[in-house]
Amino acid sequence: MSDTDRIITDDAPRNDNPYSQGVRAGDTLYVSGYGPVDPETGDDVDGDIRAQTGRVLDNIAAVVSEAGGDGLDDVVKVTVYLTNLDDYDAVNEAYGARFAGDPPARVCVEVSRLPGDVRVEMDAVAYLG
Repeated sequence: MSDTDRIITDDAPRNDNPYSQGVRAGDTLYVSGYGPVDPETGDDVDGDIRAQTGRVLDNIAAVVSEAGGDGLDDVVKVTVYLTNLDDYDAVNEAYGARFAGDPPARVCVEVSRLPGDVRVEMDAVAYLG
């Protein structure tokens, strides 16, 4: 296996589940899926889907930064999981406001349920070269 580093930060939610917040393999960082969870309290963020999307992106940015990257600027691929595609436009609005310049590649899918019964979750891939 190639040289990999497990990324751990208190600036993104942590739990006892068997996965890493992120794994760096060379110049590529794989960020685990995050919902709208406040890393300080462990609670889901109050507010509408825009606020929840912002918190999810904050969590991803924290892991990228901990790995030595420039937050969302280094993200090249995102997968968005929504429990209701009726939220798609509002998520796009909040998501688009967070990416300067060219946005990363993205997939968005509707799922029946997410951990903690949150409405949105995202995972990401970042290039740290």
